[in-house]
Amino acid sequence: MSNQATATPHRADLFEAVQFGPYTLRNRIVMAPLTRSRAQVADVPSLLAPEYYAQRASAGLIIAEATQISPQGKGYAFTPGIYHQDQVAGWKDVTAAVHQEGGRIFLQLWHVGRISHPELQPDGALPVAPSAIQPAGKAFTEAGFLPFVTPRALETAEIPGIIEQYRVAAQYALDAGFDGVEIHAANGYLIDQFLRDQTNHRTDAYGGSLENRARLLMEVTAAVSAVWGAERVGVRLSPISPANDIADSDPATLFSYVVEQLNQFGLLYLHVVEGATGGPRQVENGFDLQVLRRLFKGIYIANNGYDRDLAVKVRQDGLADLVAFGRPFISNPDLVDRLRLAAPLNELDAGTLYGGGAEGYTDYPFLSDKKAA
Repeated sequence: MSNQATATPHRADLFEAVQFGPYTLRNRIVMAPLTRSRAQVADVPSLLAPEYYAQRASAGLIIAEATQISPQGKGYAFTPGIYHQDQVAGWKDVTAAVHQEGGRIFLQLWHVGRISHPELQPDGALPVAPSAIQPAGKAFTEAGFLPFVTPRALETAEIPGIIEQYRVAAQYALDAGFDGVEIHAANGYLIDQFLRDQTNHRTDAYGGSLENRARLLMEVTAAVSAVWGAERVGVRLSPISPANDIADSDPATLFSYVVEQLNQFGLLYLHVVEGATGGPRQVENGFDLQVLRRLFKGIYIANNGYDRDLAVKVRQDGLADLVAFGRPFISNPDLVDRLRLAAPLNELDAGTLYGGGAEGYTDYPFLSDKKAA
């Protein structure tokens, strides 16, 4: 049986239930993964995280914030992990809270590769990457923003160990009660770095040809699917985003190949950042991402810059199966209700996006709060 969501073009069904692999989602609205940098010591999820995610459980699907699969995979201060039992225990509280509210939640598995800094690495080591190429930009560390350094190129013999870290993290996510997992292969992080010819200058089995550059993603997907079953696994891609100083000489050919190869697994979904991550939907040297939607045999989740009108339109036109919203979910825990009613949205407080406690995290008002006042 195909994992494809039942497409109903020419119908505003954004707020109606939909089959999603083994699950029935109550609407087609997805809460995108959002880094909030509020984890505790040892990268354990915040004590406030269960409340934060439960507040937003009216989304058809929550994809939890990017979560590092190992200490080496960390690239931002105060982000959570999924590589030891204390973290599993913290995430169990989150999944239980979401399920109590009738929601569904997947975990995004993350290794940042070169988008890190020795301040964030075990024993002050260099970050790793496919090739020793320094990215432009700065890392967010506990000491503040520090310029990225030139990473260390991974040895071929190290790569199976990273694939095993993904497998173990996938198992821990299963133990923590998640409904599935998403492999983060977007936004200039490790897997994306292997995919792109700007960042991958390797001459071994993981560099050069399209097949070789895509090898890490395929091996990670196989390992994660062996834990979960592909019907509960998704992959995130950002084919034309320049996020974290990433680029490729021919993204249309590269990502068409990648999607065709991913089809062999029977994955639940493909989650695509359309345009520049957190920026414009149209970018220079871009291509029509509907090519990827047509190629992919599972569910297509569209992401980036969506508002109510655009989300309704892409469903009416049959251009996406589900639509992901990011920052609007930060300031609007009841975003689904607000979109359904075309109600005004709370304004986002940019000063409380990263780090801190309840302010700007669990204290945004619901529509019901205004009615009760």
